[in-house]
Amino acid sequence: MKRICFLLLVLASAFGRAAAQELALYDTTEKPKLISKQFAFTEGPAVDKKGNIYFTDQPNNKIWKYDTEGKLSLYMDSAGRANGTYMDRKGNLIVCADEHDELWLVKNGKKQKVLLGDYKGKLLNGPNDLWIHPNGNIYFTDPYYQRPWWSRTKPDQDGQKVYYLPKGKAEAIMLEDGLKQPNGIVGSPDGKLLYVADIGGGKIYLFDIKADGTLTGNRVFANKGADGITLDEHGNLYLAGNGITVFNPEGKQIAHIDVPEPWTANLCFGGKNKDVLFITASKAIYTLQMKVRGVE
Repeated sequence: MKRICFLLLVLASAFGRAAAQELALYDTTEKPKLISKQFAFTEGPAVDKKGNIYFTDQPNNKIWKYDTEGKLSLYMDSAGRANGTYMDRKGNLIVCADEHDELWLVKNGKKQKVLLGDYKGKLLNGPNDLWIHPNGNIYFTDPYYQRPWWSRTKPDQDGQKVYYLPKGKAEAIMLEDGLKQPNGIVGSPDGKLLYVADIGGGKIYLFDIKADGTLTGNRVFANKGADGITLDEHGNLYLAGNGITVFNPEGKQIAHIDVPEPWTANLCFGGKNKDVLFITASKAIYTLQMKVRGVE
């Protein structure tokens, strides 16, 4: 009986700590707020220096802007079937342009440049998500999802991999080929760590970034797959998929946020104080006021 009581106390203490950690992130009595439900499938949010958010509606081939005042506007039409996006330090939107499997540089709602169009002379599978290192190197995932706008029915590449495009270069470098289907990707603000969601393998992997930009120290961070991922200021990792799941820096789950949609594809922090969690969820977008800030 004493052993049972002890175990119950341990469990109660663990649940209490988890509840406290979740409460420290956001007001758990609040639910995600629906902003709009007018899209076909929302993806790839990115935030600029002011806190404005840009996100994609891939089936409709558009990029939208949600500003810090809550105004929603069309940012770019004919957007290359944009999927993941990320804002660079110069205010350019770097886009995974799925239509022809490219990386684009977009400024003021217009394509300025194709940064990458192939890997070793062959089409990429379809760049999905990306993160930009503080030094300007672009890290991106390249899974294969058959698209209705493609004429091909199989990949040109021999696997689904993780790459990086060194700043100012036109040729990508393959970094990791051991994942089943890499999807979401994000790095730590100091540029030392890289998280990759293997949605096909049902895991989150954590890598160390070496001085030359390559990766080392591959280890499992969490036994849970995800679509998009992002970090907050305390190093907590947020996973999109079935709602939003949050893991602390030690890889322990500390929160789950229910979102009333079939799928949450991606997320980022935005707003004037970078403390609003912005969620792309199927045909909708949601926000949730947080007690923590993002790091983008």
